[in-house]
Amino acid sequence: MEELLNYIKVNELIHTSGQPRQEQFEKLKEEEFEVIINIALCDSSDALENEDKIVSDLGMTYIHLPVDFEEPKLSDLKLFINILQSLGANKVLVHCAKNYRVSAFIYVYHKYILQTPFDNIDLSMFEEWSPNKTWQSLMKVDYEELKKAL
Repeated sequence: MEELLNYIKVNELIHTSGQPRQEQFEKLKEEEFEVIINIALCDSSDALENEDKIVSDLGMTYIHLPVDFEEPKLSDLKLFINILQSLGANKVLVHCAKNYRVSAFIYVYHKYILQTPFDNIDLSMFEEWSPNKTWQSLMKVDYEELKKAL
């Protein structure tokens, strides 16, 4: 899976990347992925037309949660966490255009849901992308505020 753009393996069930190409979805199916979550907008860079059909035709579940890169919302993060928690033991790839949005959301997921020690969180995407103040405030969300919707 390392050929996926900005690929990160969070654990055995959760993997993240930038936008996969059509043939990479076939490889994901071969690797027994069951769910694809796309949090990019339909017009994001390198977005695939009919990605939902491509994924569904391969027998995987497709979930699209479009998050505006310029204006991410706490409600987007809450919905993302609820969706990810609801998937249980399904093997999931979460992607956006470059794995920036996903990395920010997964950071919060690590912190509050998986309770991963900070030193064990893969922060490699933040060497390539420096979150602006909007993204930083979302990543610093107070747990009490976040769990209201969880």
